[in-house]
Amino acid sequence: MTTALDHLLVSLQLADSAFPSGLYTLSHGLEGYVQAKRVDADCMPVLLEDLLRHSVGPADATALALAHRAVGDGDWDAVVEVDRRLLASKLNREARQASTRTGRQMLDTARLALGGPELDRYAELVAAKATPGCQPVAAGVAYAASGVPAEQAVASDLFAFAVSFVSAGLRLRLTDHRRAQITLRELAPVIEEVVAAALERELADLGGCVPLADAMSGRHERAEARMFVS
Repeated sequence: MTTALDHLLVSLQLADSAFPSGLYTLSHGLEGYVQAKRVDADCMPVLLEDLLRHSVGPADATALALAHRAVGDGDWDAVVEVDRRLLASKLNREARQASTRTGRQMLDTARLALGGPELDRYAELVAAKATPGCQPVAAGVAYAASGVPAEQAVASDLFAFAVSFVSAGLRLRLTDHRRAQITLRELAPVIEEVVAAALERELADLGGCVPLADAMSGRHERAEARMFVS
């Protein structure tokens, strides 16, 4: 029998930067902004807030919430539909590859660490190429399999994204360790807002609208030298 403490521990484990999903290899488009000289230390936190509200929230966080709900209902056709819709909403090749690569790494590790028939079923679908295995959907399955409530699951994954983004900022010399912690703490109301919106959306609403971020990702994809995969 799981408890609230068990759910908290699972959330901490899956959102931990040490969890080997490959998030440390991603800048989530930040490196593209740096290459184009469109971001500095002062506006990096603002960019992060905008991405949470208009990109990650409507797309990845919404997909996680929908996948979590579908697993709870035992509706694997709905899980596959969410997964495919999310992948189709990512316009750049490197964004699609980053999502499926980190998703499959999360799935493999979660099966070993957490176990459960839901993760096994999702792994079968991914292996059969019936579904792409995007990271937010894999996370949604993992959280649902462990009984973590949807709100907590979405909040944890959003915080993991924010940590990954700020960590990329550290490596790109846009922030330091202390300012990074201030940035993360000040995101709390934004994450709360984005979680609430994600939980209300339906499949037809899935997808962000961030033309400049897509352009920066496209530039990054063609860059001659890159520190990050995305």
